[in-house]
Amino acid sequence: MIRKKYVVYAVAFVVLAVLVYLQFRTWRNFDWDRFRQTRPVDWWHIVHGIALIYLAYVVRAVRWRIFLKPVRPQAKALSLIAPTMIGFTGLALLGRPGELIRPYLVARRQNLPFSSQLAVWAVERIFDIGAYAVMLVAAIFFAKEGPRELPLHSSFQRGGFVLVGLVVAMVLGAMAVSAKGEGIADWVEKRFSHLAANLGHKVAMRIREFRSGLNTIHGPFSLIAVTALSLLMWFMIIVTYQEVAHSYGVEELDIRRSQVLVLMGASMIGSLVQLPGIGGGSQLATIATLQRVFGVPNELAASCGIMLWLVTFVAVVPVGLFLAHRERLSLRELSEESVQAEEVEPVQ
Repeated sequence: MIRKKYVVYAVAFVVLAVLVYLQFRTWRNFDWDRFRQTRPVDWWHIVHGIALIYLAYVVRAVRWRIFLKPVRPQAKALSLIAPTMIGFTGLALLGRPGELIRPYLVARRQNLPFSSQLAVWAVERIFDIGAYAVMLVAAIFFAKEGPRELPLHSSFQRGGFVLVGLVVAMVLGAMAVSAKGEGIADWVEKRFSHLAANLGHKVAMRIREFRSGLNTIHGPFSLIAVTALSLLMWFMIIVTYQEVAHSYGVEELDIRRSQVLVLMGASMIGSLVQLPGIGGGSQLATIATLQRVFGVPNELAASCGIMLWLVTFVAVVPVGLFLAHRERLSLRELSEESVQAEEVEPVQ
């Protein structure tokens, strides 16, 4: 597992190195002195953005509390805030290996199987993608202003169709797994059992985990509540992006909320290629989008892209480290334990 992790890091490093090289080739006239002097002029916008990001973590904890209700009706949302912030701190500092810390901590504290919370984590991802997709599609196809004013609006429309198709496929897949999950898992296990690394068994195990996660949505009220919280959380993130952009007090970054969704999409795609504690992909994608789509000057785009990453991704680190220290938790040990638990624990 350690060897595999370093291989992933090496690949990410090479990809990022290529992207940085290509980016700098377009920055032949980049003014580094101007870049060092470029900073927000109204820091209250930054403070407001950080406050919204922290509030979004609270909303995540409340949403996870709803997922826990069928098995732990006595669980409190307040008790889930610390695992949420510690988990996202692990993600910021350790990269993707830290992503399992949050479900692992929740499972340990609530005395639940780790596989059950991995399932919740997978279902949570569907609601996140779905909520973002609803907002983006509404902005692209129905907003009278915003994305329509951007130079690549037709490309965004095509991307919107692709995103709608992805969400529909995810929903149909979830419905199929909910109705026939065990049968699908058995078929996958038999069909791919001959492949190396026991792939059929691993895929079947994930299908069973996901099916158990769907059971956490225990009625129409739960579905409505989780959907509303997901939309609220993503709206907070949209406002955060806008606050950071407006903190520079320049016309080039006077970005509408409906346009922010395009910038967020670029950041999320870029985050697929990240180095622990450094990031890279998210910043590069955001900077490139600010330059090429919004027409922001190079130095200003670089400064704003880095600030967006710091506010939306890194701002949780000080509080997360404090909470981990107070509870005598090691992020690296938690990451290793969660990976080991994922490999050995059977689906309940």
